[in-house]
Amino acid sequence: MQLYNKLSAEERRELIREAGKERLTISFYQYARIGNPHLFRNHLFVAFDAQEVLGRIYVAHEGINAQLSIPADRFDEFKDFLDGIYFLENVRLNIAREHDNESFLKLKVKVRHKIVADGLEDETFDVTNKGVHVDAARFNELISDPDTILVDMRNHYESEIGHFQNAWTPDVDTFRDSLPIIEEEIKEHKKDKKLVMYCTGGIRCEKASAYYKHRGFEDVYQLEGGIIEYHRQVTEQGLENKFRGKNFVFDHRLSEKISDEVISNCHQCGNPCDTHTNCANEACHLLFIQCEDCKSKYENTCSTECHEIIQLPYEEQKALRAGKYNSNNIFKKGRSEKLEFKKHKVE
Repeated sequence: MQLYNKLSAEERRELIREAGKERLTISFYQYARIGNPHLFRNHLFVAFDAQEVLGRIYVAHEGINAQLSIPADRFDEFKDFLDGIYFLENVRLNIAREHDNESFLKLKVKVRHKIVADGLEDETFDVTNKGVHVDAARFNELISDPDTILVDMRNHYESEIGHFQNAWTPDVDTFRDSLPIIEEEIKEHKKDKKLVMYCTGGIRCEKASAYYKHRGFEDVYQLEGGIIEYHRQVTEQGLENKFRGKNFVFDHRLSEKISDEVISNCHQCGNPCDTHTNCANEACHLLFIQCEDCKSKYENTCSTECHEIIQLPYEEQKALRAGKYNSNNIFKKGRSEKLEFKKHKVE
């Protein structure tokens, strides 16, 4: 029984191109009590591998979180499989507005402690006691209310390229960081303000809404389906779009355009830009915003130092990064002393 990938990303890319079939980029999540996450993980891998599903799935005792690429002509088969799992029947599937057949090139199904790391060890916290889900129309009404506090539950590098008008965008690196910071900032309004939250697809808001209810907030709401579903509804229903810029996504596309506004800047020269990239120096791989001029000048690297490194023969580059752990740069997405515009902006 195959329970792991046997093809490299490049081999998979070639197969996708040869097939010439349209693929859909889909995400979904569900909080549920899973007794044996390892067994469930294996069950998913076997089924998804047979259906040519690619992507990243996290499974934990508290539920499942998935970002996937599936063959469009096998959507019904995929949906039938999910509906056959009792806690995934009719689960909301967020289908991307902008498709890329190569959004994912491997199938990774991993067992995690939690599907959203929150740093909480409170046994009395019930993640299923969530806030009120609202659609795009109701969301627009709520965020126009002066008695509403609108909070972006995403990380700094996500909200930097796009966010809702008048939203508070906490300058945080992780969801874990955001929970206590937000609570401390708005704790005086537990009873007199509406707390409205949003994120990419809803998974972080669902846990956050349950957490803030647990902490005594009385009027808690979340945007159902997140920015992805909001974009679909405002487009199809002709509603006012109150989102500015792009929505950051966690696949090879890195973002989806929600409005034509560019609200961020190149991290190297400061010119208007909202295109993320990863540094071409494999020992760095920093995620940052880079315009086309800087991309050409630095050859897709984040700094002069990294640009010099990629000029070296591959074996020398490999030797330089031997034994070095680069995940801190990856984790601190968009935060590095190497980024000239960001550095001067902070100073």
